[in-house]
Amino acid sequence: MLTPREIAETAVRVLSDKQAKDIQVLRTTDVTVLADYFVICTATSSTHVKTLTDEVDGVLSNMGEPPLRREGYRGGGWILLDFGCVIVHIFQKEMREFYNLEHLWNDAEEVPLSSLRGPTA
Repeated sequence: MLTPREIAETAVRVLSDKQAKDIQVLRTTDVTVLADYFVICTATSSTHVKTLTDEVDGVLSNMGEPPLRREGYRGGGWILLDFGCVIVHIFQKEMREFYNLEHLWNDAEEVPLSSLRGPTA
């Protein structure tokens, strides 16, 4: 069983490997009961959104951490993967700008990507 931070680190590594843009990690433990971390990124197309989603889902599922739910897969503009303690948000640029989760959760601590090591699958 992975820790919340290890799940977030793994998601970041997978997203980065698959060319996700503007990856951000918010530590939300002190501002909401929804999750300990939000991982947010931008994809370049609806196909890229689905590819990123499938890859994060597949890698973490193979590590024994399947998502509890997946929202938005059919639309392709914003997909949410809920791992319980970590929520991964994969957006197309326009949807990310519209919802602006970073502003909505601006009380959360931004985790520098350089501090994440990412366990290997």
